[in-house]
Amino acid sequence: MTGTGRIHIYYGDGKGKTTAAMGQIMRAAGCGFKVLVFQFLKDNTSSERAVLEALPAVTCLPGRDDVKFYSQMNSDERTEAAHYNNKALDEIVKFCSPFDMLLLDEALCAVKLGLLNEDKLVSFLEHKPKELEIILTGHEASERILKLGDYVTKMCKVRHPYEKGVQARKGIEY
Repeated sequence: MTGTGRIHIYYGDGKGKTTAAMGQIMRAAGCGFKVLVFQFLKDNTSSERAVLEALPAVTCLPGRDDVKFYSQMNSDERTEAAHYNNKALDEIVKFCSPFDMLLLDEALCAVKLGLLNEDKLVSFLEHKPKELEIILTGHEASERILKLGDYVTKMCKVRHPYEKGVQARKGIEY
């Protein structure tokens, strides 16, 4: 890969942010790009991981095995999750230079919830390896982060079965 790597942001309240990121990864891997994936706020069981882990060009870094929703965490668990996520980003920064593409799935949510330091993420984005493509996903993005995006896509929910009480379905929402 040659040229300047860009920053992709998929955010909003609509379905499809991670799905769009996974499609971009598939395209990149199909062209021979080496891809690194880390998922904040998710355990290692999301359905997309099974496919990604089977691709030789894709490296999925393990996350935590037991991940709670933010609303189910107590103060100590939130503090520990923030420490874990910030340390994970520190390790990714050191580890990512041989890769062509990096997905930081749900990084935007982790920032919004205070479970990932925004200054640390912004500094990484501003000083990333020149050729590295970076994909960020999450519900909300700060103006600071949006300004750094080269490709910015806002997913807007018009309708979702959850509004009628339908729970998330394996293979569709996760």
